[in-house]
Amino acid sequence: MISAGIDIGSITAKAALVDDGTLVATRIIFTGYNPAAAAREVFAALLSQTGIPEASVRRIVATGYGRASVDFAHKTLTEIICHGAGAHFLDPDVRGVIDVGGQDSKAILLDANGQVENFAMNDKCAAGTGRFLEVMAQALQIPLDQMGEISLGAETPVKISSICTVFAESEVISMIARQKNRRDIAAGIHISTAARVASLAGKIHLGPPVVMTGGVAKNKGMVKALEDRLGYTITVGAMPQENGAVGAAFLAAGI
Repeated sequence: MISAGIDIGSITAKAALVDDGTLVATRIIFTGYNPAAAAREVFAALLSQTGIPEASVRRIVATGYGRASVDFAHKTLTEIICHGAGAHFLDPDVRGVIDVGGQDSKAILLDANGQVENFAMNDKCAAGTGRFLEVMAQALQIPLDQMGEISLGAETPVKISSICTVFAESEVISMIARQKNRRDIAAGIHISTAARVASLAGKIHLGPPVVMTGGVAKNKGMVKALEDRLGYTITVGAMPQENGAVGAAFLAAGI
């Protein structure tokens, strides 16, 4: 049986297809201003990519920030459940998931079957999320996808004291005016972000083996800052952004 998962995030929309327990393909596009249209578009693009007709897809589960807009899904599930399921299906040994998305961050504790035992989320604040990093990258005039690599060259990371995105941005602008090294500022931003994410992990006593999911998992500087803060290695899978859609697709096969 072919099943699909659609994950509508605040920045990107992801889709995945599973056929009898095997992951067939995934697709990512930008969500844009219309989540419902993005859901249709990413699903159609995935079907076109694989050559599978829509009629052959028996079950669809939607997840993510805009899951309610996926009106053709058979069921909606939270990101917590789907990211946990995706991490488990891709690596059954994983017991913890750190998901840093565009609008929120989550730490998820899993049992041996990939079921969620406990979780913690940030509380309606951009600090500790992809949006925070995006704002800081703009302030530094650094491409977001290069920020992590740049931060790895830091010699003396600065300290970002503000927990509010607006005030932290003002701090960064002030540091730029004082001609602080851009690499050191970028590293300080990652350290500040990691502290907030690590506090979520601490609340639920998250421990290795842990995988990081979400688009921010592609940021090497952020992964290193988190590892330094938590004191253990964090694995980044081959498809961190698609993880929620993959979990949704596998779960769809069981409904």
